[in-house]
Amino acid sequence: MLLRDKVCVVTGAASLRSIGYATAELFVAHGARVVVLDLAMDERVLVELRASIEAKTGRGSAVSGAKCDIASHAQCEAAIDDVLARQGTVDCLVNCAGIVQSRPMLAIEAVDLDRLVEVNLKGAFNICKSVLKVLAAKKGGSIVNLASVAAQRGGGLVGGAHYAAAKGGVISLTRSIAREFGPLGVRANAVCPSMTETGMLDGNVSPEQFAAIVQGIPLQRAGRPVDVAGVCLFLASDLAAYVTGATIDVNGGSHIH
Repeated sequence: MLLRDKVCVVTGAASLRSIGYATAELFVAHGARVVVLDLAMDERVLVELRASIEAKTGRGSAVSGAKCDIASHAQCEAAIDDVLARQGTVDCLVNCAGIVQSRPMLAIEAVDLDRLVEVNLKGAFNICKSVLKVLAAKKGGSIVNLASVAAQRGGGLVGGAHYAAAKGGVISLTRSIAREFGPLGVRANAVCPSMTETGMLDGNVSPEQFAAIVQGIPLQRAGRPVDVAGVCLFLASDLAAYVTGATIDVNGGSHIH
């Protein structure tokens, strides 16, 4: 088990179709105690998550959860304080929380830009800052931030310019964390998925668009949440002990650069 007895915080995992959920399930399978933070978290959602993970891994009790809007600095601070009170420490953060919107740049309203940046970039900053206080004090740990291929290729596929810009900021934020906190033994890396079969595609990609995009991918399929979760597992584990400040592509060859 790659994460035996590690305490891992995963944001954006309330949906069973999400990258966050796939990451939580895989981490539990590798021995971690996982705390899921999500704006949609409630008792019903947590019961559903635990039941699904129990069925797959036999370790449903290794999952706990709390409601948290990562766009709120205060909520992030309170959530991590609660994790410390209940679990004693934090070893890893995987930040999967995010929202997407497909819209041409000239149709993006100020409120759209503000919301995309608030959740995708400010939210990443908030939750990383709260976790970094713990990791810096213990002089060790790993942060994995989910960015997007949109940040690398300049939008397209699913997200608009505001989404691409916010996710580009996540890559820069992650590199900054790696540089500043590396001397303290803290690693930080970004993962850039391309089109992945999650709820974020709903209403943003038509079946015709989906088929056309898949046709242009060398591996001839869209990504699956577990494809991204596997990379997050590597980066969280000691297998990646000398990897920091990296941006790892998970795109099936759709953006070879």
